[in-house]
Amino acid sequence: MNSTTDDVTYERLEKDVSTVKNDIAALTDQINDALNTFAGTARKQARRGYNQARANVGAALEDVSTRGGAVLEAAQDAAGTIEETLEDVITQRPLATVGLALGLGFLIGVTWRR
Repeated sequence: MNSTTDDVTYERLEKDVSTVKNDIAALTDQINDALNTFAGTARKQARRGYNQARANVGAALEDVSTRGGAVLEAAQDAAGTIEETLEDVITQRPLATVGLALGLGFLIGVTWRR
């Protein structure tokens, strides 16, 4: 009777081990499916983030280019205005302009020596 009980117990254990192996295999498949789904979702989100960052950089570069053009234009206008003003002053007061230039030259020369 002992041998029969051992055989029945052994068969039950073999059946239980087989069931556990099947459950582990099914669980492994489920985990693989979940990881593949997660990886696909992460890949899609990374692509979206990359595309959005790329679009933002493009917009920022366009904005900087527009602003840079405006600043350059303003600087050119200011330089033109300064040039016109200097021409007017030199034409209207040539002696005062020469005296101012000599005075500035003298101050720069004295400062440069020290």
